[in-house]
Amino acid sequence: MKTLTLETAGADLVYDVRGPLPTSDGRPPLLIIGQPMSASGFAALAARFPERTVVTYDPRGLGRSVRKDGRTDHAPRTQADDVHAVIAALGAGPVEMFASSGGAVTALSVVEKYPSDVTTLVAHEPPLITLTPDGPAAVRARARVREAYEKRGWGAGMAAFVAMTSWVGEFTDAYFAQPAADPAAFGMPTEDDGSRDDPLLSDRSWAVSGYRPDADAITAAPTRVVIAVGEESENLLTARTSAAAAELLGQKVVVFPSHHGGFCGGEFGQPGKPDEFGLRLRQVLDGAA
Repeated sequence: MKTLTLETAGADLVYDVRGPLPTSDGRPPLLIIGQPMSASGFAALAARFPERTVVTYDPRGLGRSVRKDGRTDHAPRTQADDVHAVIAALGAGPVEMFASSGGAVTALSVVEKYPSDVTTLVAHEPPLITLTPDGPAAVRARARVREAYEKRGWGAGMAAFVAMTSWVGEFTDAYFAQPAADPAAFGMPTEDDGSRDDPLLSDRSWAVSGYRPDADAITAAPTRVVIAVGEESENLLTARTSAAAAELLGQKVVVFPSHHGGFCGGEFGQPGKPDEFGLRLRQVLDGAA
């Protein structure tokens, strides 16, 4: 594996290349991206493609990529420019792409802005909350997470986030009538360390969850776009956002094994099924979906 740094005006982007360039099998490189997950979260998945050249990267301001633009927000169109720059730096033509969570939102923006960059995109559980039928309620639920974080710190914010993302179905009055989630009940710290810069719990990633893809641009692009959802996510928020994104693009979701982080091993808690997930991804990239 080679680790490289691409210096741009707004950020120094660090990316990892596993395998040769040009590729040895004649297929495009497989670029794997996330948000706010950095390259470290995709080691297990990359290992399931030993015969492929696999590229992972850290989005600007996350992991090893240092931003220089003076901003703290995570805007999909800005990150799409970064991904485009990384693809150009590879010098290997268009890529195949697996993108998860906020990375899937970035990837949809890449297809909009740079349609010749990606041959196939598998967008796994993009958290596009405003596309859901209960979008205003989902936005309200998102604001409650930030409020808990701002008032009581990381543990309280993460407990509120878990409560939001594990709620089954639309956000009803019953959801908002619940007492504040107790971080201790989730094994999270109750003390406040004073930090307020978490990209998941602050408003820094609201541009991601509030993004509205340009369906006309995406469907007009030559890219084959697949919206994927984990089988264990049924009726949870990210499954509902995935279904809404697929409907926007005139398609149905493709089911993958496990949950929102189903490609992970046990390195981040709540292990997924990386073997089964990698096999399913291989099938979809090969056109079996």
